[in-house]
Amino acid sequence: MSTETDTKVVAELREQFGKGFARRLRAAGKIPAVIYGHGTAPVHVALPGHQVFLLVRRANAVLELEINGEQQLTLVKDVQKDPVHQIIEHIDLLVVKKGEKIQVDVPVVVTGESFAGTIAVQDATTVLLEVEATHIPQNIEVSVEGLEEGAHITAADLTLPKGAALLADPETLVVAVSVPAAPVEEEETSEDETAEAPAEEAAAEEASE
Repeated sequence: MSTETDTKVVAELREQFGKGFARRLRAAGKIPAVIYGHGTAPVHVALPGHQVFLLVRRANAVLELEINGEQQLTLVKDVQKDPVHQIIEHIDLLVVKKGEKIQVDVPVVVTGESFAGTIAVQDATTVLLEVEATHIPQNIEVSVEGLEEGAHITAADLTLPKGAALLADPETLVVAVSVPAAPVEEEETSEDETAEAPAEEAAAEEASE
């Protein structure tokens, strides 16, 4: 499934900067952001907090901004969050154009169950692709259904959506199927040995008296 242009977002130009102003923006339910790319000067804006919070939960979200009546297509490049409260503190937006090819890391999702008694271990969680800015896949699915021990899936084995090109090393390991190692059992002391130990200790004590 590809990401078409998401919901229009009305952005407000901002001319004030600094941590204090950013805190006031967030307190008012807005998110400070900067737009850059295509040789243009950075543009600082304020975005509607709740709407954008929901949109950026998806990787590589594309936002169609309306700024003073003009439209601007942007790709979410970086989302800075407060590590404790998980509040969005700032967003970096890259200017993109319809039909333009861009490079993005796309999440890989593993589906299905490998052969009974085996486990599928995902080694790569994303792959680098070149895609159209308005047709970014939300993820790339790879099925391990019925795969047996020793099976390997590399980046070259992934089925990519139409128009997408793989930029990652084709030999990058994505998923490997193996049989989990048997747990190492601790040697248990037999009941006879346990019973003999106190008797031996008593005999040793008598001999030393």
